[in-house]
Amino acid sequence: MGIFSRSSISRKSKDGMKIIATAFFGEDFVPESHKAWSSSKGLFDGSSSGPIDKSKIWVPSNPRGAEMLPPGIVAAESDFYLRRLWGLPHEDLTSQPRYLVTFTVGINQKENIDACVKKFSGNEFEWSKTAIHISVRKQTKWWYAKRFLHPDIVARYDYIFIWDEDLGVENFDAEEYIKLVKKHGLEISQPGLEPNKGLTWQMTKRRSDQEVHKITEERPGWCSDPHLPPCAAFVEIMAPVFSRDAWRCVWHVIQNDLVHGWGLDFALRRCVEPAHEKIGVVDAQWVVHQSFPSLGNQGEATDGKAPWQGVRERCKKEWTMFQSRMANAEKDYFKSLQVEGSSNSTATTI
Repeated sequence: MGIFSRSSISRKSKDGMKIIATAFFGEDFVPESHKAWSSSKGLFDGSSSGPIDKSKIWVPSNPRGAEMLPPGIVAAESDFYLRRLWGLPHEDLTSQPRYLVTFTVGINQKENIDACVKKFSGNEFEWSKTAIHISVRKQTKWWYAKRFLHPDIVARYDYIFIWDEDLGVENFDAEEYIKLVKKHGLEISQPGLEPNKGLTWQMTKRRSDQEVHKITEERPGWCSDPHLPPCAAFVEIMAPVFSRDAWRCVWHVIQNDLVHGWGLDFALRRCVEPAHEKIGVVDAQWVVHQSFPSLGNQGEATDGKAPWQGVRERCKKEWTMFQSRMANAEKDYFKSLQVEGSSNSTATTI
């Protein structure tokens, strides 16, 4: 598994200030017993008498577990930038990459990954020396994303690419792709797929007559609503690209124990609004799904079945489990609203 970041644009200092401001401002509530500390200003409250009791700080808006810290010291975000062991910290970074590219890589796909990464780094750049490598046997990219790509860790990146390792990128340019994503207002996207290889859904099929498409026609009966998956608000989990804000939501949808991600593509629409406008396929920059069977070969043969069959069965089970969890979560949420509404109504009539 590897992480590679790319930038042709250095982050301006004002962007750094945005992160600092997030840590310092936004909390106006001061507990009654702690009036000596103003969490919105970090100043002594002159209305109280005596010295400030520093053991009594409590800021509910801080990250969980950090409520006892003054907001100004909370460093809620991180990044994957490599830093020096010497010199001054503020001089460490000569550039701050804006795109994060991640792959889950099998040893047999080294050449393909090299070709993919060069689309982001340039052929002259020895990317492997600056990429972050995480070595774990027999895991998927969603297992990896849930554990290593927390939104606060990747918050410095504008876009996060979470791609399979078997994509042909001869017709793909990363910078042009990002330009089109921004032009068409896409928060969740993927490059179009070559229609003659590895195609599952009509939505992801590349169209040669346009830059981007956001809607399609599927087989009869597949789409009860033309604005819902798989006819709209839909990309596959093969090569998704997320904006920073979209990823902050999507990361929480990924289930910790459901490692294959099946069903996630149908749920992505819950993280952007309106989904049928902000999710789409970039046709002008497209890839080929080469369908290397590396993941299937990592299964375990049982009951006379081939290893890939066990993997496929697990995928299908996870899809069913994910659908059930989402349905139950929705049901519980709306049920809680009814209970809350009933309680409020009762309180009003008393």
